[in-house]
Amino acid sequence: MTTTDAFDEWKQWHERRVETVSAPHGPLALTGTHWLEDYPDGRLPAIPGLWRADGDAVVLTAAAEDGLTLDGAPFTGEARLTADSGPAAASRVALGERRLVVLVREGIWGIRDFDPASEARRAFQGIEATPYDPRWAVPGRFTPYGADRTVRVANADGRERGLGLGGDLSFALDGQEFTLQVSVEADGSLWAVFADATSGVSSYRFRFLRPAAPDAEGRTTVDLNRALLPPCAFADHFICPFPPPGNTLDVAVEAGERNLV
Repeated sequence: MTTTDAFDEWKQWHERRVETVSAPHGPLALTGTHWLEDYPDGRLPAIPGLWRADGDAVVLTAAAEDGLTLDGAPFTGEARLTADSGPAAASRVALGERRLVVLVREGIWGIRDFDPASEARRAFQGIEATPYDPRWAVPGRFTPYGADRTVRVANADGRERGLGLGGDLSFALDGQEFTLQVSVEADGSLWAVFADATSGVSSYRFRFLRPAAPDAEGRTTVDLNRALLPPCAFADHFICPFPPPGNTLDVAVEAGERNLV
């Protein structure tokens, strides 16, 4: 692939990212994450109905005046809800244009409130991103661990949670070797939470990287031009994990998404 082709692909990727985060129920629309254990009476801030955790599900009880819909139809009575697995726009429960997303983290159930009229979405002007530079796209090699590991890391909401790690991703930049601990997604692609010398200075305090699934020999491409701002850069109510130990690179990665405009 020529540099021109790679730049064009990066430009299209960047444009899709802006469209995705600014979509009606994208990350900018998140106005709250409410953990049910914090509301024993079942009443959540600015969300009608009664919500309670019950084993492997959330039980929602609603009256007609609550104005909730379930699967697109007006809802009254009681329903057991499992975690929503798709995008926020496809959540089962809605309140007008808002989408109420059921989630669970380490056995703790919560509800996320996505509102297209959020202040963050109205104020959004774009993502500051450094244009494509071929020096930041390098070969990488993935080495899986014998068994998956879980490390406890701080999260953006101040709580500590487990982060599953499946192996090491090694690569070189300007002759210097680096290694990131990465997670392995269901489709085989990789996910890294990392920081670098620009973090908190000229870039957001940490970023994500999502390399393609490695081949049979563990080869993939580490393209830091596609470093991503984490969801918590767009809304304060996400619980993004901070980088695990060893994932702070001793180099200034002046590439990819850097900050909000």
